[in-house]
Amino acid sequence: MSVTTSQVRRAFKYRFYPTDAQAAELSRTFGCVRKVYNLALAARTEAWARQERVNYNQSSAMLTAWKQTEELAYLNEVSSVPLQQALRHLQVAFTNFFGKRARYPRFKSRKKSRKSAEYTASAFRFRDGELRLAKMSESLRIVWSRPLPDGASPSTVTVSQDAAGRWFVSLLCDDPSIKHLPTTDAAIGIDAGLDHLLTFSTGEKIANPRHERRDRVALAKAQRRLAKKAKDSANRTKARHKVAKIHARIADRRRDTLHKITTRLVRENQTLVIEDLTVRNMVKNRKLARAISDAAWSQFRSMLEYKAAWYGREVIAVDRWFPSSKLCSSCGTLADEMPLSVRAWTCECGMTHDRDVNAAKNLLAAGRAVTACGAGVRPQRSSPGGQSAMKQEISRREP
Repeated sequence: MSVTTSQVRRAFKYRFYPTDAQAAELSRTFGCVRKVYNLALAARTEAWARQERVNYNQSSAMLTAWKQTEELAYLNEVSSVPLQQALRHLQVAFTNFFGKRARYPRFKSRKKSRKSAEYTASAFRFRDGELRLAKMSESLRIVWSRPLPDGASPSTVTVSQDAAGRWFVSLLCDDPSIKHLPTTDAAIGIDAGLDHLLTFSTGEKIANPRHERRDRVALAKAQRRLAKKAKDSANRTKARHKVAKIHARIADRRRDTLHKITTRLVRENQTLVIEDLTVRNMVKNRKLARAISDAAWSQFRSMLEYKAAWYGREVIAVDRWFPSSKLCSSCGTLADEMPLSVRAWTCECGMTHDRDVNAAKNLLAAGRAVTACGAGVRPQRSSPGGQSAMKQEISRREP
């Protein structure tokens, strides 16, 4: 069987340690990017109120005019490319808004918004493993934790700083090493939970590492100290960085765990069936919000989907109203009620089920119905229409 190579543009992210001069230059760039974005957004909002539209070319002309004013002359001190890229990002945001794929763009905050600047090929030089950005006399001191693909030539470089003060550089380039894996008949149903992070239709369960709980005491202590610091003081800034470092450590561990799990699932299975969970609504439950957020179900699904696209696999999201827990995977009987406290139950047919394993088996069956019969799933990612997997599976099992 032939193995195809997919043309994948992939971002490789590394940590780097800037000099004082580089840090100052990048901080100025972040501020100018934010200023230009907000100015352009304000101009387009005012035009929108007048029932007019401002496109990218018009906002670019505005940028040129802003640079010529005395008040905004400092915009000339940084590279012009990140400023132009900020306008392009705003144009994409408005395109998504008019396409009803996103809400109206919001202004960037100095304290809360992500600090980043994007450089295209004309604003950086990458040669022999050294990266030098425009307006800088020295190359960035990058920690190459993994090699770039052979002969890789980055098309875009994004520099960012997180809330913990760590500096990162992301290089976007083609990765010819990503290939579609050989097709296999293996399929798996995946049920997400809290007692166990994931339960598979094979009966295997992945323990919930509960990353946030490990640092909960340290996090609470750091947050109490932060709350006592005077507003806008240097001590408050230090305390905020300590809180951010704990959050970053938790997020890093969580991301590492999910990467390992999703990579393994995609390599071993051709079809992966998950439930279309509405995490945004589920976290409104105050008793479970912290545990659900720590489980990172949305991040798990995102990783699973883009890796499946890379390697030629298929991810099926079954309708969120599919009664996977209440449906007997053996005879198809639908139980009237199934409280969360019930972890095992016995069907009228005499089959005893583990709640999560049974749910994963039902998800797999519903996913196979999608593949075989063209049943619809939620959300509709390809062709709309078709009977829902839930209705097909129930009607098929009824006597």
